[in-house]
Amino acid sequence: MTAADTPALELLRRIFGFDAFRGSQQAIIDHVAAGLDALVLMPTGGGKSLCYQIPALLRPGVGVVVSPLIALMQDQVDALKQNGVAAAFLNSSLEAGEAREIEQAARAGKIELLYVAPERLVTERFLSLLDDLENGPGLALFAIDEAHCVSQWGHDFRPEYLQLSTLHERHPKVPRIALTATADEATRKEMASRLGLTEARVFLASFDRPNIRYTVVEKDNPRRQLLGFLAEHRKEAGIVYCLSRKKVEEIAEWLQREGYHALPYHAGLDSELRAEHQRRFQREEAVVMVATIAFGMGIDKPDVRFVAHLDLPKSIEAYYQETGRAGRDGEPAEAWMAYGLQDIALQRARIDESEAPPERKRLEAQKLNALLAYCEAPRCRRTVLLGYFGEQSAPCGNCDVCLNPPELFDGSVAAQKALSAAWRTGQRFGAAHLIDVLLGKATDKVKNFGHDALPTFGVGSEHSEAEWRGIFRQLVAAGLMQADLAEYGALKLTEAARPVLKGEQGVQLRRPTRPARGKSRAARAGQAVEGLLSKDQPLFDALRTWRLDKAREQGVPAYVILHDKTLRQLASLRPADETALADISGLGAAKREHYGAELLELIAEWAEDSLRTATQGDA
Repeated sequence: MTAADTPALELLRRIFGFDAFRGSQQAIIDHVAAGLDALVLMPTGGGKSLCYQIPALLRPGVGVVVSPLIALMQDQVDALKQNGVAAAFLNSSLEAGEAREIEQAARAGKIELLYVAPERLVTERFLSLLDDLENGPGLALFAIDEAHCVSQWGHDFRPEYLQLSTLHERHPKVPRIALTATADEATRKEMASRLGLTEARVFLASFDRPNIRYTVVEKDNPRRQLLGFLAEHRKEAGIVYCLSRKKVEEIAEWLQREGYHALPYHAGLDSELRAEHQRRFQREEAVVMVATIAFGMGIDKPDVRFVAHLDLPKSIEAYYQETGRAGRDGEPAEAWMAYGLQDIALQRARIDESEAPPERKRLEAQKLNALLAYCEAPRCRRTVLLGYFGEQSAPCGNCDVCLNPPELFDGSVAAQKALSAAWRTGQRFGAAHLIDVLLGKATDKVKNFGHDALPTFGVGSEHSEAEWRGIFRQLVAAGLMQADLAEYGALKLTEAARPVLKGEQGVQLRRPTRPARGKSRAARAGQAVEGLLSKDQPLFDALRTWRLDKAREQGVPAYVILHDKTLRQLASLRPADETALADISGLGAAKREHYGAELLELIAEWAEDSLRTATQGDA
């Protein structure tokens, strides 16, 4: 350790193999290591884990980490063990004897980081263990991961989180750090209040995920549109979110027929099958998980290259968190969503028909409206998304709106025609019928109801059918119309439509745009990833094969062995000795000891084979 190195930086280099901290990591670590409380809001992939792992290693005693998902605990403990850290977890996946052994090891000071499920933490047995630890090896800190689970109005609420304030009540001298990847201002205040962290220092990192490209398309033929999107991700892992369990199973089966390694995941599946599908997603290559929102929180897989939504999420927070599961490794990833009029109607009906108190309904409606505003915004997606979380940003140049700016037009007359068509037909028909009336299509249905004789019949010929679909969708999103699912999606005017219909208020609308992909994904990846040229690809592929073999031998996900970024550096820099190997990011001392000789041998053999092949070619 040089004179300039801090103990935290020395640990970062020696154990985790990284040269420098990112963003506010150093400040958070110093704060917690000094014994102070912190509330950390940092995007997925921002390096939250190090913010409690390193202080736990710097402080005497056991660091206790509250984590809500069994699979996440397993992966984090496996990753820590690969780095030479004494880590363990306590949850329902363990037999009683295994749990006792871990408890005994913790009491003996043989465990540095102990992960625990919230359900177990609040039991008398575990609380007694904490007392023993404080009186024995000590308690380094309490880390509460996924802290937004304490919010009773959030989509990931876990009732056990409400009892976590007992940690400070019983152990007031032990520092606490609560972490989450997403929370608006109201949820932040609720977290601080319910966890007893109102005096804690708040660390608010940027919510920007610049490596993710955001795209929203209007539903036309959703399956065809999804296939077009997935064509760019043939050999990559990703998630496709659907609203219903039935749709999850249908889409998974259909993608399997289309040649994708797709698996379904929803709360209605047998728990063992769910666990098996999650395990395969974590540990196999190029798996597409088709899922409801039951899948995702705490997914620690860094190389998820895309997240696709075939249905509208419940809120902008849910959307941000779900899309944030892509690109945790910092490399190019995509968030793609197809949405239409029916999606808006379904989500509004869900809110209206719920048994929640009026205050909660109003809050959910506001959050849905924020998401609709994001979907319909004529300006940079990232600017709108970050603005919701109170963060200002310039246009990103890496979303569909920036790459293919929509054309805005004065839609006041079009809105009046659409509203008038709904009014004159008795507010009993959906968009398809109203569009037929506006375009002057004398279908049997139009004629049977006498709608071909209405003043609005044929007055909308200046717009195409696709344009009218977009106009109706935007009017519903803006709250000027609402779709009544009880009447098969009949569009009805709201009170807000009155001034528009009377010409007292104007309406700005956007025209449909054709998708523009900009640079190919391969080109963007080439820009974002350091130094991997085509000549390095064969060695990179050989390293991936070696990594997969190691992962299978040990029964862990491949990324727990080494991340893709580390393999790319190995492929491009081709270290020839231990000294050069130490310069590779992500290769800490324990991993160099475990795998260094094999990696150097593999790289040397590959170099010899390449030289032999080149020599033969010259001959």
